[in-house]
Amino acid sequence: MTINGQILRDAIISGANNIYNRRREVDELNVFPVPDGDTGTNMSMTIKNAALELSNVPSGATVGEAAKKAASAMLRGARGNSGVILSLLFRGLSKGLAGKDSVSAKDLSASFKIGVDAAYKSVMKPTEGTILTVAREAYENTVDKTESTVEDFMLLYIEEAKKSLEKTPELLPVLKKAGVVDAGGMGYIVILEGMLSVISKKGIIPNEDDVKPSAPAAVAAAEQTPNFAYTAEYVIIKNSGSKSGEALLAVLETLGENVMVADEDDFIKVNIDTDHPGKAIEEGIKLGELTKIKIENNREQNELVVKADMAQQKKRKLPVEPVNETGFVAVAAGAGIEALFKDLGADNVVCGGQTMNPSTEDILEAIGQTPAKNVFVLPNNKNIIMAAEQAAELADRKVCVLQTRTIPQGITAMMNYDPNGSFAQNRAAMTEAFDRVQSGQITFAVRDSEFDGHKIKEGELLAMDNGKIVFTERNLSKALTKLVKRLITPSSSYVTVIYGSDVSDEDAEEAFENLRQRISGDIDIVLVNGGQPVYYYIISVE
Repeated sequence: MTINGQILRDAIISGANNIYNRRREVDELNVFPVPDGDTGTNMSMTIKNAALELSNVPSGATVGEAAKKAASAMLRGARGNSGVILSLLFRGLSKGLAGKDSVSAKDLSASFKIGVDAAYKSVMKPTEGTILTVAREAYENTVDKTESTVEDFMLLYIEEAKKSLEKTPELLPVLKKAGVVDAGGMGYIVILEGMLSVISKKGIIPNEDDVKPSAPAAVAAAEQTPNFAYTAEYVIIKNSGSKSGEALLAVLETLGENVMVADEDDFIKVNIDTDHPGKAIEEGIKLGELTKIKIENNREQNELVVKADMAQQKKRKLPVEPVNETGFVAVAAGAGIEALFKDLGADNVVCGGQTMNPSTEDILEAIGQTPAKNVFVLPNNKNIIMAAEQAAELADRKVCVLQTRTIPQGITAMMNYDPNGSFAQNRAAMTEAFDRVQSGQITFAVRDSEFDGHKIKEGELLAMDNGKIVFTERNLSKALTKLVKRLITPSSSYVTVIYGSDVSDEDAEEAFENLRQRISGDIDIVLVNGGQPVYYYIISVE
């Protein structure tokens, strides 16, 4: 048995709904206790883009067309490392199914292999015990079992993925210590299970925020004019001794399409697309009293969908002419930090960071709005680097993604740009400069945890030395002084303290004065109002 484009379209939409419904469950598997743009949320937001695009794909589309549309949308909508890896797995699906009208189990297996290879290549140092392992082992353990239906193959593939997921704690000690499995691998399985629901003919898993299942809502728009002008819905409260719904179904099928007659003990639920809603309602009255009657004008709805799509297209900014030699795009959150990057020469600042991972599309648009032939992108967060690199591949100009993992690294990189140097010279000099920076952050624990030997309680202050939790504290001022002292080395000469939106000016000034009194030596210390969320303080030591 093979599956066609409509089934694949609906399967991906069902997968998107399933991860959306269970995103918090996946988020809770994250062992790092800092506020984050969590795995389940990022994966959900990534595949949601595919679901929205697929809602405009007509029923007659091939599997190749449906897979291409999904992969393109996910590539541009990818958020966080987990979202980027997910988009690469689906890009494999697109490449493997290109030009095909339908897909067999063998086709699906070959596509999974392409996706796994692409995902592994995208990561500089692949870590086993993650979504990468789950996708690879699921493929390897089913590659010789493709002489079956797509449904049977998917059941087996998911079973092997689950086995692999259960072993992730053995590969990553941090998972074992926390007593959880890998969040990315879990999210991948949740999506696959949503897809299987359609392939096994159980239907699209509904999005729990929708009144109705998230079926392709805008398919009518893609097909331009709906076949029938109206959709009629109603519920029949059965009369005693009334006929079964089968007789009504036979009649309604002569009046339209997409007929649904759900016959229960005491009532019958009806849905039909038709040009004669009155006749459809009259047939229902023969079986009992009608309630919850609803009639929608499909062609009017079609016009609204088309207008909304046109409005969205107008919002997108077209790339500007690259008239300058070099430009900069930085990712940052907080009015003060954004202004700082602008002052240092950033052409565009993408709003984002911890808990707010921007999409590939967000970064790509900023690159396009930078009037330069060569563009440096500073992600300033380790969970944004992969999305930035995907944007670089899609850009219409030369792009270099500097591997900045913190705001201090990004600031230092820009301060070391030499307008008289070549692109290659600046890339090397800026990279060398930000690698020397000591970065500190103070935030709070979002969950009870044990990390690197530290027992952490929800709500405690967390001090991080270059991304690693080094101690907890109850007093914010004490935490600031203690962390700065830890970051300072004998060669340090300059400290910048950036305070966030949750620290008042008065508290920041008091903590700063306390810090100055306790830092000895010839070190300049500067206080900046960054206005950033999540982090009470960001510290740069050079």
